Amino acid sequence: MRPLDLTVLAIYMCALVGIGVRFARKQQTTENYFTANRTIPGWAMGMSLLATIITSVTFIAYPGASYAGNWSLLIPGIMFVLVLGLIGFVVVPFFRHVVHMSAYEYFGKRFGSFVRLYSSFAFAIGHFSKMGFVFYLLALTISGMTGWSVDLVIIATAIVTVFYTMLGGVEAVVWSDVVQGFVLWIGIIISIAYLLFLPPQGPQAVLHDAWSHGKMSLGETSMHFDKPTIIVLVIYGFFFYVQKYTADQTVVQRYLIAKTDRSAFRGMVLGASLCLPVWTAFMLIGSLLWSFYRLTGEKLPATLVKSDQVFPHFLITHIPSGLAGLFVAALLGSAMAMLASDMNCLSVIGVEDFYHLARPRSTDRERLRAGRIIVALSGFAAAAVALRLAHHEGAALSLYYTITAIVAGGLAGLFLLAFLVPTANRTGAIAGIVANLLFTLWATLTLGGKTVDLGRFNFPWHDYMIGAIGHVILFGVGYCVSVLTPRDVAVASDLTLLGWRARQRTLAAEATISVI
Repeated sequence: MRPLDLTVLAIYMCALVGIGVRFARKQQTTENYFTANRTIPGWAMGMSLLATIITSVTFIAYPGASYAGNWSLLIPGIMFVLVLGLIGFVVVPFFRHVVHMSAYEYFGKRFGSFVRLYSSFAFAIGHFSKMGFVFYLLALTISGMTGWSVDLVIIATAIVTVFYTMLGGVEAVVWSDVVQGFVLWIGIIISIAYLLFLPPQGPQAVLHDAWSHGKMSLGETSMHFDKPTIIVLVIYGFFFYVQKYTADQTVVQRYLIAKTDRSAFRGMVLGASLCLPVWTAFMLIGSLLWSFYRLTGEKLPATLVKSDQVFPHFLITHIPSGLAGLFVAALLGSAMAMLASDMNCLSVIGVEDFYHLARPRSTDRERLRAGRIIVALSGFAAAAVALRLAHHEGAALSLYYTITAIVAGGLAGLFLLAFLVPTANRTGAIAGIVANLLFTLWATLTLGGKTVDLGRFNFPWHDYMIGAIGHVILFGVGYCVSVLTPRDVAVASDLTLLGWRARQRTLAAEATISVI
């Protein structure tokens, strides 16, 4: 890192920490710490969603994936927008009126405490993995630019981020995210411009070279399910983002912090509409990197053994001093903001779904203190995951998709069962959870015959399919068992789609009458 880059980086990090410190003084209650008293404007909430979704996985792994292959791994991102169009107008206001802080309160109201605890735990496991990837890729980038040890960077980043997160609540996270969004686009535009105009052949030649060699292809159109074809990635992306919108605390928490239902939905639309162009831009960067080194004949150092390292190398060797520092600052800031958001969310469910249930008479101050402790524990646990990843072979984005598919926990299927099936009961939900866990265990152990080889009884498809099939199994088994077993004690009718829509129509009619 050059001196000017380091100066820009230091100033930027101090500014982010300053935002956290400014809002830290207001964090006196769990309501403020976890939901900002529901005072965040919709546009700021949308920018925060963008920063929550766009992490170092995007900054580094997306260019790495397209540099090494094509744009096939962009397909799940396309489903992010499509799923919002299908369910967002119902799900956003529904959660704002059904839960207080934790998304998993809904499962507790619908199926009881056991299902609530299971869904909270499944979310926590999945997000430990996600946070581990963010720590890892951030450290990989900084190591490539400075030569510092990846392990040392992971540990140091964990310490700083945990400290920052414990100081500020979700309000500090959101306003830091707003800054990130603007700086992010500056970095993207600068990088694409240099990749297009630095080669002597010019922008047209760079784009044509990438296109003609299939570097912008979305992948195979065959109907094979044993490799990451388009159909496999569509299925993975659909269920992954159904789960995101319905059973992911980091997204549901964004619904809760907005001022009104309308501003919450508009914020979600803004965030989703910004995410897809950013993902596409980073895929384009990877393809342009491939053409850049091919057309210029420039050799990459032998020390670059992973495709994820190519983009950081380009930044530090070809982007002018100062501008490279700004881009790296956006990378660091985005990673820290996302990690802070995830730690805050894990703290929410730790307090609301575990601590509060175990100690129902605890004071708000005690719950706030427990929340800060959970922030520290979750941050350091994620750093441990990152240390393990640092010594694992393979492209980061592919590994990320694999792990998130396997540890999905069937939460999308659980939500669909609870929301769409009025007759679904606790026995059915638990049976579906058990069936999903047994299937996931079998599929993971027999995948490729690497751990357990059962011959023709091995899981035959690609690992991205494990999570999607698990959601379907949980829903199907839960539905069948619910039909065959007695119904639970009556639950509130507005906890299902039909009941919720009926309640909305009644409220609308009452509002019309009152106006008349």
